[in-house]
Amino acid sequence: MQLRVSHVTAYSYEGPVSVSHDEARVTPRATASQRVERTHVLVEPTPTVLVTHPDYFGNVVHFFTVEESHETLTVTSVSDVEVTRAAPPPPALTPEWERVRDLVRADTSRDGLRALEFLLDSPHAPSSPELAEYAAVSFPRGRPVLEGAIDLMRRIHAEFAYEQGVTSIATAPAEVLVSRRGVCQDFAHLELAMLRSLGIPARYVSGVIRTLPPPGKPRLVGADATHAWLAVYCPGFGYVDLDPTNGTIPGEDHVTVAWGRDFGDVSPLRGVILGGGPHQLAVSVDVAPVSATPPSPEDRVAAPEPPG
Repeated sequence: MQLRVSHVTAYSYEGPVSVSHDEARVTPRATASQRVERTHVLVEPTPTVLVTHPDYFGNVVHFFTVEESHETLTVTSVSDVEVTRAAPPPPALTPEWERVRDLVRADTSRDGLRALEFLLDSPHAPSSPELAEYAAVSFPRGRPVLEGAIDLMRRIHAEFAYEQGVTSIATAPAEVLVSRRGVCQDFAHLELAMLRSLGIPARYVSGVIRTLPPPGKPRLVGADATHAWLAVYCPGFGYVDLDPTNGTIPGEDHVTVAWGRDFGDVSPLRGVILGGGPHQLAVSVDVAPVSATPPSPEDRVAAPEPPG
């Protein structure tokens, strides 16, 4: 599946901003299941510095500096991505969850040490006895780890209501467990924290979803905006993506942008400004199959060249 991902982030400030230093994670990363064919980024006003580099987790980061006075800032990213997700491993063939729990603390291989990072508490996904108690229902003794994680995903989807405006980035998973309400970011953090509370590594995934589904398929929650899900570690098979907001295993309609321990590692745009005062934020996302015809001039968004 070839998809064009368009992501626009626009800030409007009450007063002038004299200087802005920002980093953006808004372009898809290359993975085993997706190939990025082209990416163009446009920052307005034109930055004096625009450089691209991978972060600690291998995500694509665009760092830029705007030094002219401005009251609006717009970052536009357009990427063509070929997504070819393979079928996930048969859940029954994944290791027993207790074995994963014990293995990851003793595995000193590169993959094992990286998995250990996704087991430790992170600011937005800390473990707790209450979270472990809820998750334990899905993980009886000897159950394969992926079977348990899928069951937990489906329980969250069935028992928690998607509702905007009732949570913020500061809302802890323990609060979501009580209220049973939230958005994709909350449900990703919730299952992450539950798995970690049982000793199972998992990572937070930021991405986007195809805006309009193929004929006969339902429209997924999270289209038209940045979406979030998680990936659980299954030794011998790698990481398997799970989308608790939609109760599904991500397929070719899901495009991965970045991953990390939690949202704090993959925020689409963050930085430091001088001036500005209160601001308004508008984000729009469109994901659609790439047309057989060449893109229109409006689609040809070019990245400014860094000076020197």
